[in-house]
Amino acid sequence: MLILGGTAEARELAALLTARSGLRVTTSLAGRVSRPGTVTGDVRIGGFGGADGLADWLRDQRVDALVDATHPFAESITANAARAAAATGVPSVVLRRPGWRPEPGDRWHPVASLAEAAALLPTLGRRVLLTTGRLGLAAFAHLTDLHFVVRSVELPDPPMPPHTEVLLARGPFTVADEAALLGAHCIDVLVTKDSGGTATAAKLTAARHLALPVVVVRRPALPPGVTAVPDVASVREWLALDPL
Repeated sequence: MLILGGTAEARELAALLTARSGLRVTTSLAGRVSRPGTVTGDVRIGGFGGADGLADWLRDQRVDALVDATHPFAESITANAARAAAATGVPSVVLRRPGWRPEPGDRWHPVASLAEAAALLPTLGRRVLLTTGRLGLAAFAHLTDLHFVVRSVELPDPPMPPHTEVLLARGPFTVADEAALLGAHCIDVLVTKDSGGTATAAKLTAARHLALPVVVVRRPALPPGVTAVPDVASVREWLALDPL
């Protein structure tokens, strides 16, 4: 088994599979985070060299099944995994937690990209909480009249907007903490990717309570023809494994 990891679901799946005898489970991490969460089983760090390199690894390691449990915005990795699985005939599935859904009172502004989010921001507010990860801040670097609070697990990559505060933090976060953060920094607009899950969803509830606009970057589409499931239990069913 090869799990393309980096998410809580990938860690949960690795723990479930390694508890079974007769399975060799390897989780591959891209290496973008210096302190990833604890992963059960074998761990591989770094890229494969694109779809062809991943296909070679699947053949060399005689992989029987591939689970892509990467972040919903890891578009290139997911595309390479789909191509490698197709080239080798290795059965594959994409594990994607469901995206967030707006609730009554939400002031969401869905956009297709970080660039589109940046173009919309000046019409919504002047003080921005940006929670889109450490990559891609260049899309906002030209917004010299706005103040940004950038929250990230690790230091973001430059270039960044000139008026930027960086907060290093890892979820999960509570609604009370998120409301306090928004208030302390006088935030009037939030920007997030539709990552889904519960670890970072509290910011959306806090923004709803404060009637703040939220710019939500939509997920990239999955490659055509891939099988996608919403949770670890569904992967177990896809593998036709009985519960322990």
